Amino acid sequence: MGSAQPNRRTVVLGALAVALAACSGRGDASYPELVLATGPPGAVFREIGGALATELHGTMPQTEVTVLGTGASTENLRLLDEGRAHLGISSLDAAASDPDGVAAIGRLYDSYLHLVVRADSEIADVDDLTGKRVSFGATGSGTEYTMLRLAARIGLNVDDTRMDQAASARALAKREIDAMFSLTGIPTPAITDLLRHESLRCLPLDRQAADMAEAYPGSYFPATIPATAYPGLPPCPTLSVPNVLLARTDMPDAVARTITETVFTTADAMAAKRPEAAQINVRTGIATSPIPLHPGAVQWFRDQKA
Repeated sequence: MGSAQPNRRTVVLGALAVALAACSGRGDASYPELVLATGPPGAVFREIGGALATELHGTMPQTEVTVLGTGASTENLRLLDEGRAHLGISSLDAAASDPDGVAAIGRLYDSYLHLVVRADSEIADVDDLTGKRVSFGATGSGTEYTMLRLAARIGLNVDDTRMDQAASARALAKREIDAMFSLTGIPTPAITDLLRHESLRCLPLDRQAADMAEAYPGSYFPATIPATAYPGLPPCPTLSVPNVLLARTDMPDAVARTITETVFTTADAMAAKRPEAAQINVRTGIATSPIPLHPGAVQWFRDQKA
């Protein structure tokens, strides 16, 4: 049997280490290629990443910008560490657990932990999930990371599975799972699409939010999914997690500065495609602790007197 031919992902990723090494000492704001690790189908990470890539095409016309679909936060951190991506979006809690080799371009928007069931489900709160079939998000995602942490803390005992947002929504509609967790921006496409033909409920996580905020200060915050997020669903208390755009620490300062400028000066344009981008602003953009800002990002923020 002949050897398998490398696919586009293999070719792109295999060339990245060479590109990173060749460009690490450059003082200009050009790169032969930028690969941005995003998220899975149905996730805001992927759509925000796509919107950002469009803007980077405009500000870095000599650079080939590639959007890489991934499992999300944990996988993105691994790709950055391995030199297989230049940029990656991650939830702050996952990034803070393994910050070596990465620096922040800036804080983007906050994700909200959704716990969604069908409207006719007998499940009324987290305690009713015991023994149920529940999606903890995609393998390598921020949802998985946060849910494993939360489940261990509160002793949640479920039949957990790993599905991305789109797959979780399909499985919920087919009654193959009883509930889905999704740590994502609002509105998240997978849930919005599901609501077009299914009646759903979003269950409160206020007690869990307070507990996680106390246990992990700076990573989790009590929050509310507003009624404006999803047609027909009332406000739902939950926890939120900031998301950050990360770069490898060996990215040239000039390149990181240009990327930072692009993120924070084109937020309005991105918000026309993804509402979450409206949260991107200079005032909160520097709030990435404990992940340090990249020196190139620091230069741009200082110029704005942020």
